[in-house]
Amino acid sequence: MEITGRVTADAVVRTLSDERQVVNFAVAVNDTYKTKNGERVTQTEFFDCSYWIGTGIAPYLTKGKIVELAGRVSVRAWTDSDGQPKAGLNFHTSKITLHGNGSPVQADAKSTEIGKAETVKKEEVPNDDLPF
Repeated sequence: MEITGRVTADAVVRTLSDERQVVNFAVAVNDTYKTKNGERVTQTEFFDCSYWIGTGIAPYLTKGKIVELAGRVSVRAWTDSDGQPKAGLNFHTSKITLHGNGSPVQADAKSTEIGKAETVKKEEVPNDDLPF
């Protein structure tokens, strides 16, 4: 599955008791549609994301950054301290593409450090062809 959204807070690298490291971050994904009445509705879903392949990407996963993620989704449920049932979405990320500030940069199983990541070339568009 692939999702595109904005990072909601700077990524955090956690070290587990067995010395493995994971990058944790959250992403907000907006979906906009029109109702039968023509009313525009925006729905936002939040995903807690984990990236186990390498930690070099963490400094680039900053609040507000647009990211495209590939991976798998899982659901979790728990009871909070007040006894209320809660649920959330986890996204187990296998590929990250950063957007904005130049060319997108990818991090995936083939490139575990951002310095080794592949750069995707974008087509140059003349300024006079831009719609704004």
